[in-house]
Amino acid sequence: MFKSIIPSAMIGLILAISSGHSQAACLDRHIKLQVLGSGGPELDDGRTSSSYLIWVDGNARVLVDAGGGSSANFEKSGASLDDLQAVLFTHFHVDHSGDFAAYIKASFFGSRTEDLPVFGPQGNDRMPSTDDFLATLLGKDGAYRYLSSYIETDQASDFHLIPHSVALNSKEARTFAVNNSLSVSAIPVHHGPIAAVAWRVDIDQCSISFSGDMNNQTGNLNRLAKGSQLLVAHNAIPQDSAGVARQLHMPPSEIGKIAGQAEVKKLLISHRMNRTLGKEQAVQTLAEIRKSYQGPVMFANDLDTFDIQ
Repeated sequence: MFKSIIPSAMIGLILAISSGHSQAACLDRHIKLQVLGSGGPELDDGRTSSSYLIWVDGNARVLVDAGGGSSANFEKSGASLDDLQAVLFTHFHVDHSGDFAAYIKASFFGSRTEDLPVFGPQGNDRMPSTDDFLATLLGKDGAYRYLSSYIETDQASDFHLIPHSVALNSKEARTFAVNNSLSVSAIPVHHGPIAAVAWRVDIDQCSISFSGDMNNQTGNLNRLAKGSQLLVAHNAIPQDSAGVARQLHMPPSEIGKIAGQAEVKKLLISHRMNRTLGKEQAVQTLAEIRKSYQGPVMFANDLDTFDIQ
């Protein structure tokens, strides 16, 4: 399934071409984003942890993050694991990866036969690389070693998970061509000491970008998201946050700056937590975003679906 890596010199051209196509072209492909999890790591916010699903022509094609509870909402969405063409991780905090083993176990009861590429960040002293995450979780010595046939290519299995780790020492995006119509691009972002990347998904002429958790210290996301039809931005802290929280996350003012600089068509606010839930709509969050971005702003809830146009 995984085809090739597009040279970095071509990335800017690809993003420019993608952002210049018409609204009608996106609608022709019937592309939708579904929110499987709109919350963070809390257990008292009434929300599933971070996860998103991209639908193309009625099939679930890309899973972005797999936070706790997301597999239950995957089932409610009517999606099939057999249809996935890529899994993307922004980072490996529990609220972004905790349900992944549940997806893989569930695939045993499906009919998937194609290998599944899994993309995520390279590791550091706080977090494993994507390769190590899969090995630690599912490998021969992993927590769920009885599922090791899915990642050990010397073992017989209906399909294998193929890991791809994105380097963290570059300000340039790295683009992977998954197939002829789907490419995914990642760029490192600053999430405190945690290894993390942001993602852009291009499907023919349509694009969706995902901030993941970040504080915008690198200033990378606005370039990656340039011209996207939709930017999914995580708002885990209110505007007046400081200290450790501000080192890990971006306040609403930074979200607005990114959306404005990237000239995204629409902005979706997610990773909503108790400390932000009372400060959104016509209060602090939206007011800060509006200082830099005047396009449509939406607030995510579990199982919400948005047309990409």
